[in-house]
Amino acid sequence: MAERAQGEPMTGPVREHLTAEQTADTPPAAGNPPGQPPADPAPEPPPAAFARAHLRIRLAGVHRALRVAVSRRAALTARLTRPDLTPYCVTDDQVGVLLDEVGTLTATPAEPAGPGEPEPAVERELRRRAAAGGITLPLDALARRFGLTRADQDALLLVAAPELDRAHERIYAYLMDDLTRRLPTVELLATVGAGAAPDRPARLRALGPAGPLRRYGLLRPYGEFPAGSERELSLGPGVFTYLLGWGGDPGLLGHDPGEVPPPDPGTASPYLSSEPLTRLGRALGSGAIDLAGLWGCAAGAASDAVHALARAAGRSPRIATGDPEADLRMAAELGALLWIPTDDLHGDSHHALADSVRAVLLRSRTPVCLTGPGPWRPAAPLAARRYAELTVPVPALPDRRAMWSAALPELSGALLDDLAVRYRMNGGEIRAVASVARTGARLAGDGRPLPVGDHIAPAIATVTRGRAGAGVHSVVSRHTADDLVLPDAQLRQIREIAAAFRAWPRIAEEWGFARRAAHGGVKALFTGEPGTGKTMSAAIVSGMLGLELLKVDLAAIVSKWVGETEKNMEAAFRQAEESHAVLLFDEADALFGKRGEVKQGTDRYANLEVGYLLQRLEASDGLVILTSNLKDNIDPAFTRRFHFVVHFPRPAAPERRRLWRLAFPPEAPLAPDFDFDALSRLDMTGAGIAAAARTAALAAADGGSRAIGMRHAVRGVTRQFQREARLLRPSELGRYAELLGDDDGPQD
Repeated sequence: MAERAQGEPMTGPVREHLTAEQTADTPPAAGNPPGQPPADPAPEPPPAAFARAHLRIRLAGVHRALRVAVSRRAALTARLTRPDLTPYCVTDDQVGVLLDEVGTLTATPAEPAGPGEPEPAVERELRRRAAAGGITLPLDALARRFGLTRADQDALLLVAAPELDRAHERIYAYLMDDLTRRLPTVELLATVGAGAAPDRPARLRALGPAGPLRRYGLLRPYGEFPAGSERELSLGPGVFTYLLGWGGDPGLLGHDPGEVPPPDPGTASPYLSSEPLTRLGRALGSGAIDLAGLWGCAAGAASDAVHALARAAGRSPRIATGDPEADLRMAAELGALLWIPTDDLHGDSHHALADSVRAVLLRSRTPVCLTGPGPWRPAAPLAARRYAELTVPVPALPDRRAMWSAALPELSGALLDDLAVRYRMNGGEIRAVASVARTGARLAGDGRPLPVGDHIAPAIATVTRGRAGAGVHSVVSRHTADDLVLPDAQLRQIREIAAAFRAWPRIAEEWGFARRAAHGGVKALFTGEPGTGKTMSAAIVSGMLGLELLKVDLAAIVSKWVGETEKNMEAAFRQAEESHAVLLFDEADALFGKRGEVKQGTDRYANLEVGYLLQRLEASDGLVILTSNLKDNIDPAFTRRFHFVVHFPRPAAPERRRLWRLAFPPEAPLAPDFDFDALSRLDMTGAGIAAAARTAALAAADGGSRAIGMRHAVRGVTRQFQREARLLRPSELGRYAELLGDDDGPQD
């Protein structure tokens, strides 16, 4: 077909279709009398006009198919000519009138497609005109989004036709020989859409529950009865208005809950090159096994592992939706691999669902993959099926580097190595970080592409943080390593903890220490009196690593019920591991105390809790920090498992002087008489100094002073000593002892 130049007036059937629709959507142009067409060149029609023009063209073909179906029906039935029967049936004459009536919807009928052409020329011309104006025809958008064939699209239009003209309902009643049936059935759609008898079984399958129209919910069963091919169908919510071009989001019009989105091809998956996983998948594809277990993979990594398994098996994966029998039936019809996550099948609270899955696995031989952090191995299905399993390892350091490099090819060198070492992320998380970082770079550049490296850290924080559960909460610290006031020996240990955690993945995986070590990760114990900086140091270590700090809430973790504390502890450890966070047990004596002799029933359960914590601490690959006021209160079995034990002493005079200076922000107005040397002689901890400085500032502000003076500082120190139940002797204040007990009054 010859192309028309840009701006050339529209002519022929396309012009007629669009003019009729545009007249309904746009007011007359200025200077044109109402009712007269605008002068050429005509303005571009709005999107809704293109959408309805497309429907008019496509309905012409649908109506031709209806006429053919009516002719077939008429040839099989006798003519009914008695007028007294008209209320109870639709006669051949009446259906002919109805067909002529609905035919007016298409105004100028579109010519059928020529031999070998998938669509008529007028439709191709309309699509070209719409594309020139940046418009996608709604029916085309649905076809691309949900993989609809042209026959599927015709079926969708047949269901939508009664919304355009109710005369279609009586035509459908005639074809079904039942005046009470006004909506199209699966049988009717297959009959009208099948060009020849051999096409009918294929159309029935395409219109079944596994076909794209019903699987995505674009067509939905109407009512409960009857079932099978006599089931009536209606449009899903929003489909009709979208077809008319009135707006909408195709992603919200249809959804297959069992569909597993494929991984981004631009991101490397270590599972695709895993020889054991490939071998297991090929066994599934050949029928050597029909039930596979992939254990040890976290929820976020399971999707990539299942995709790799399904690819090796030559099948597409589908995830269970909560109805095991329906899920297996759908997977069998689609020739797919059913993926059943088993996280919710453990424990008595999920007994009914586990029994249902177990029962349906016994009756089916459809290939199934089970996944979970820990195995779920029901004996009966394992005995009845051909089962094999694989423990899926965490992606190794080279694999993580390859995944980061594939997701962010612009990164290289030290930054890429650092990301691979610090963050043991799965493919989905890495893809999310790359997307958020690129968006941040575009926003910072006001639409211009900027280097993405500066936006990696905020993107990682966005993806990994904010997942705190009931038993842990995130600690946000504004302190940096420069705010840490410790003796040189302790300060070096704090820096060594951060360095050790960065280096551990490399020495564990590349140097082979993981095979020798009894436990992974890095564990540290901070001991010392209250207020000496233990919790603050933990926050600073997490800040040095760029990780979130999750603090365990002991009130929410410890339970009087047997076994509940262990459950809560497991949830806390898993939360930290999934968030790639540092886990902090503050005042850990309550959980990690010494085991004692069993003198009563509760002692035995307390010892069991400590034993569980020992095992879980060893299994954690993250950074875990415990703080305690007294090291001797911690069970010796825990002490042996710590890589670092840091004791925080009370600060000496040089540290106290620096702490006093850091306690007052640079903006705080200090009076000329403020004496840091005198205050540093007082035996106080860092937390005590910070609290006293805050009290002094409040006293100065409340008294109307313009600056914080020594009398305010003395008041702050006095209040802090009282809070600590300590006696402040006048001799400790030296020449400022006379300020003890002074009341603050207004100062100029």
